[in-house]
Amino acid sequence: MSAHVSLQQRVVDYLADRRRLGFTLRSRDTLLAGFARYVTDRKHRGPLTADLMIEWARQDKWQRGTPSTWAVRLAIVRHFARYLKELEPETEVPEEAVFGPEAGRVAPHIFHEQEVIDLLASARQLGPPGSIRAATYETLFGLMASTGLRVSEALHLRDADVDLKHGMLTIRQTKFAKSRLLPIHPTTITALAKYCRQRSRHVATIADMPFLIGSRGRQLGKPLGDRQAHRVFNMLRDILGWVNRGGHAAPRLHDLRHYAALETMPSCISSACCLTGLRCSDSA
Repeated sequence: MSAHVSLQQRVVDYLADRRRLGFTLRSRDTLLAGFARYVTDRKHRGPLTADLMIEWARQDKWQRGTPSTWAVRLAIVRHFARYLKELEPETEVPEEAVFGPEAGRVAPHIFHEQEVIDLLASARQLGPPGSIRAATYETLFGLMASTGLRVSEALHLRDADVDLKHGMLTIRQTKFAKSRLLPIHPTTITALAKYCRQRSRHVATIADMPFLIGSRGRQLGKPLGDRQAHRVFNMLRDILGWVNRGGHAAPRLHDLRHYAALETMPSCISSACCLTGLRCSDSA
């Protein structure tokens, strides 16, 4: 290590640099702080070595003793070592596959267009009669499938974030702690405007109100909850009896966003028309 800058300070600088790039880092700061303490306790002098990092990776406090756990820990310190090597060229970077490959993401269920159409049709049948509940869930599912929004992003939309005049959504505090603007197709604008009209029959539109609202008892007008959204989706999924094509136990609500992401542009626009229940010619 540099005689002038401590390892702890290098960790702080690295984490600050990553956060400036938009990464939330979650537990990475805790793990790297633990690594810095480990190096200090070992009274290590000089450049960081691959062997030192590998030894630390094996020291998980839960003592799981599994290579997959060690691989995750080593991957975190490897990223830091690559950063440090730019500042201190003698720093070693461990091989990626010391403990085998780091666990990858499980493949999502990729929805067919008919599955999405059937889901929205089932949502329209939700009770009780006269409630905003059916329209809210149809709008949530259709919005995710036609725009690729994450569940949390759709549920956190405020009324002011939905600009129907300019066809734009403002997505605040996304996965990487940044806001972004998302243009929406004319048919999606039409569907969202319809939902706004239906919603206004149940609650008054006020500043900073949630866009997607709860419908039962005291929850009327409050933000639609994540737990309720997943519960309703799972109920409809089981009723529809889809064949699971993903790596999880069953299709998930989150998988809906991949429907838009994996469509080609012309097909995605066509699908958006179907999602809103409009003919494609109506969007011209």
